Amino acid sequence: MTKDVGPEPWRSLPSELADVIEPELPAATEEILTTIAREVPEYARPLEGAFGAGIRTGVTEALRQFVALIRDPDAGREPGRDVYVGLGRGELRQGRTLDSLQSAYRIGARVAWRRISAAARRDRIDADQLAVLAEAIFAYIDELSADSVEGYAQAQREQEGERQRRRRELLALLLRDPPADEPDVRSAAQAAGWRLPRSAAPLAVAEEDLARVGRRLSSDALVATVRGIGCALVSGAAARSELERATEGVTAALGPTVPRAELGEAWSIASAALRAAAAGAIEGDGLLDAERHLPELLLFESGGMAERLAQVRLAPLDDLTPAARARMEETALAFVQHGGNAAAMARALHLHPQTIRYRLRRLRELFGDELTDPDARFELELALRTRSARSVGARGARG
Repeated sequence: MTKDVGPEPWRSLPSELADVIEPELPAATEEILTTIAREVPEYARPLEGAFGAGIRTGVTEALRQFVALIRDPDAGREPGRDVYVGLGRGELRQGRTLDSLQSAYRIGARVAWRRISAAARRDRIDADQLAVLAEAIFAYIDELSADSVEGYAQAQREQEGERQRRRRELLALLLRDPPADEPDVRSAAQAAGWRLPRSAAPLAVAEEDLARVGRRLSSDALVATVRGIGCALVSGAAARSELERATEGVTAALGPTVPRAELGEAWSIASAALRAAAAGAIEGDGLLDAERHLPELLLFESGGMAERLAQVRLAPLDDLTPAARARMEETALAFVQHGGNAAAMARALHLHPQTIRYRLRRLRELFGDELTDPDARFELELALRTRSARSVGARGARG
């Protein structure tokens, strides 16, 4: 029984065997190339140009390096690995899987073993050494194959990185406001391998949630980070159920579905809604329809100006106790919302009409003619909604 020769069986072969094998290399090379062209359909073409040079170099270098390892096992394989890493990378560039190259390696091992073993037998190499020689050939071919797998994987990672870079560039172009030129958009879409839809909707999520959401969306979604916010551009035909599944467990804001030229504006709405939700200015979680919250977003995005307006318009309430102020703000908001209709206000606030009438008298005492002036009433409603949004945000922060 042949003893275990370890992961590099060529180390157990006598170095003089290299002199027996070396004369066989030219004929073995030609036979391997002929057999590969005959048995591997993807390689069944004249070995010309870069393709032919690559295959011939791979076979020639493989046989030469195998003999060199028998002659000096400590020389190692590093100097020749690049050839087989490069073959793996080339298969990806040609749009093929590794199946053809792996088949070529198996054919090479089979032909090489037949020729090399015949030469060894002519030189009266004993059976144990022949067994080790066979093991060495197939272990060596496995290493070549592993090098090509590594090259293929490297090329895949680089290709995916380039694809993501081009998609990020395309997304930034599509979300530009004012819109980018159409020829530039089409060129970027072609480079990114993305089919431009007539209309789309931007979905805004936290950056840390983007990968999770992106995996759940269909493959035609354009996914990338935009200025620190996760964005997924989905087709206007995307089903609501799909979006809800994709955003399950996270807060997301869906902008309006618009023609491509209006995507920048739609993204502004979606990203603002996500910021407002994070700040508690919009109640709710899960998938939010940003367009349904435009008034809240207008106040939220205006920041200090809306708060200053609230301070000016609600100054008549400054001397009230906090509880009384809250009651009058609630009453004033119901007043402007229902046009001063006491019955409608009572229903909205779930209060007795007599209580509403009392509050209305007090409201008129505090605000006077401002309640009947259209401009003043408009500003009062903005001020009250600002305070209401801030109150919602404070409750959300405490919760």
